[in-house]
Amino acid sequence: MKRRRDRIGKRRRQQRKKWLGRLLWLPIVLGFLAGISYGGSILWSRFVPISSSSKDSSHLESEVTEQPVLSEQPVQTARIMAHGDLLYHDLIYWSALQADGQYDFTENFTYVKPWIEQADFAIADFEGTISQEYPLGGYPLFNAPVSVATAIQQTGYDLVDLAHNHILDSQLSGLLSTVDTFRQLGVDTVGVYRDGNRSTAPLYIKEVNGIKIAVLAYAYGFNGMEANLTQEEYENYLSDLNVDKIKSELERAEAEADITIVMPQMGIEYQLEPTEEQVTLYRQMVEWGADIIFGGHPHVAEPTEIIEKDGERKLIVYSMGNFLSNQRMETMEGVNNFQWTERGVLMDVTLEKKEGKTRIQTAKAHPTWVSRVPKEGTDLFTYQTFVLEDFIEGGPHRHQLDEETKARIDVAYQEMNDFMGLNW
Repeated sequence: MKRRRDRIGKRRRQQRKKWLGRLLWLPIVLGFLAGISYGGSILWSRFVPISSSSKDSSHLESEVTEQPVLSEQPVQTARIMAHGDLLYHDLIYWSALQADGQYDFTENFTYVKPWIEQADFAIADFEGTISQEYPLGGYPLFNAPVSVATAIQQTGYDLVDLAHNHILDSQLSGLLSTVDTFRQLGVDTVGVYRDGNRSTAPLYIKEVNGIKIAVLAYAYGFNGMEANLTQEEYENYLSDLNVDKIKSELERAEAEADITIVMPQMGIEYQLEPTEEQVTLYRQMVEWGADIIFGGHPHVAEPTEIIEKDGERKLIVYSMGNFLSNQRMETMEGVNNFQWTERGVLMDVTLEKKEGKTRIQTAKAHPTWVSRVPKEGTDLFTYQTFVLEDFIEGGPHRHQLDEETKARIDVAYQEMNDFMGLNW
């Protein structure tokens, strides 16, 4: 009996000792658990923002990681200016001749230059050739001195369109020298293929402020001067209105550029409305990928048209008219619409590229007019192109005009605005 009680007592003593050991470990375990709890709360606070209403949260605000903010892509814009024919007749050459035998055409652009300098990309339509192998000439075989190109470059133009019916007036060699003259001055050309490689040449694409602008140009014909070329030369150097080639090149431009400008030369001279062929082809060009069409050749302006395509507006200018020439009321009397030959437009278009998509943001047609003032004691003249906003009532140069000229350009300004009908 005694032994049994001893065994029971021994087991009880062992159990008390075991529980006592567990009690001794309890503070350590509790402390460890408390540390985990506190550390966990610190870790959690790094990912879960604590309410600003919590009294104890202020010391943890610096631990909260801010969510990254995705920056928006910047909006890119490019302002383009373009106009119709620079047509240098004989009298313009003679009037530019200086005492030293050199020609100076800078005065033609005195009032144009401040406008062109505002453009990010400026395009001129030069109708003629520049060849020192042939004599200086106006109609019917246009050939200008190098100083014409110098004046164009100094005014600030970036690109010259050479797709016109007079580009072979100095033969194929004149085409080549015309391109070379502009290139040497840093002015690009479009509408002919100086290296005779139309089938393999890259498209003309100019990146302006991050916007890729393709420019294509085509001529309806070459006044029969193409008869001096072989068929191979014709195909390789010239850009005509071959519909299959136009469609193919426009589709390439659609894939390679953000926006595509086409400068076609066709229509009937001195006719104020486009022909059916113009309307059909220019609308087809839009379907094939053109965004802007700056037409030329009639030597008078023709209206504008806005076409909706894929939710965006596309612009057609059927003809921009003359920008500089000796065609005017005094020299064209008897020709239909003769008073319109001294008028034209400076097209002013702003492009916008946003979130990878490019569209026409604004489009304006600024009426222009060619001033021809007699040089005292001679049969020569000072030729200057006016952007008429500068010369109408309230314009900065209004005070320079006599009353007869004021009346003449006021009529031109009003009629041109009404006629072009461009309400972008």
